[in-house]
Amino acid sequence: MLPETMTVIEVREPGGPEQLTPGTRPVPKPAADEVLIAVSAAGINRPDVLQRQGLYPPPKGASDLLGLEVSGPVVAVGENVTRFKPDDFVCALVNGGGYAEYAAAPEATTLLTPRGLGAVEAAALPETIFTVWHNVFERGCLKEGDWLLVHGGASGIGTTAIQLGTAFGAKVIVTVGDDEKAKACEELGAVKAINYRKEDFLEVVKEVTNKHGADVILDMVGGDYIEKNIRAAALEGHIVQIAFLKGSKVEVDLMRLMMRRLTLTGSTLRAQTDATKATMARVIEEKIWPLVENGQYKPVIDSTFPLVDAAEAHKRIDDPSHVGKIVLTTT
Repeated sequence: MLPETMTVIEVREPGGPEQLTPGTRPVPKPAADEVLIAVSAAGINRPDVLQRQGLYPPPKGASDLLGLEVSGPVVAVGENVTRFKPDDFVCALVNGGGYAEYAAAPEATTLLTPRGLGAVEAAALPETIFTVWHNVFERGCLKEGDWLLVHGGASGIGTTAIQLGTAFGAKVIVTVGDDEKAKACEELGAVKAINYRKEDFLEVVKEVTNKHGADVILDMVGGDYIEKNIRAAALEGHIVQIAFLKGSKVEVDLMRLMMRRLTLTGSTLRAQTDATKATMARVIEEKIWPLVENGQYKPVIDSTFPLVDAAEAHKRIDDPSHVGKIVLTTT
């Protein structure tokens, strides 16, 4: 018997972590093509921070609550659901509503939790893996033997890109903000981790790749990195933009883009159609889940916090010293 109400985390008004506060709302009912999950854990992601700040509104029809990925047992299913049944332990990509004790998730972006993973690790998978798979492999066209440059190598996205890039035979270079993070990234498989406070990543990339450059660049920094990415890219390389921590409005010389036949692209995940994300989910189950189950990919967990301490968890993600994912738990 499901309760009528649940604890959630609400944003009182746009601002800092202190604006996150526990509240009470009705337990959602799954739509025809949704499953209802009793949330065991919920991953925290950079889009949550932007939404908390009032810079990333949820799409039409989505929950206004933060939270884009959850794990836990299915407790109810919509009338059209065929893949899942109550008590299946799943993880899911959601359009919002993850910071709660119950969350409705589309059947199409819900996946059985890989064997051997607990709730915390499972909750750290969907948003990060969907993002890396789509941007590095689909948009960036990464292939075996390529050089992959990842900015923000110690983030959840970065630690995922290192492991998946390496698993598929690429050589990964990352940028990080301190030597401790550099060591952690190289232990995960990065060929070279560049401390951008000490070294110019453009020069190091040229040196490490013997002037070949990076075949794929995954950038969440923007700002002056955009011009440097163009200069760091290999002939016919792909530069994929997924965020702009240093700003999106820049002046760049695009002549090199043309002369080197580069592709400059980017995407956001949340705004893509359910059909597009459903296709990604099936490919991820086929290609990535076996890597998780055989230990070639393991989510890096920085820390966990109880759901009601979401404000403290957001202080941690705002702290540049964190490495990997930060996860909320309900038990």
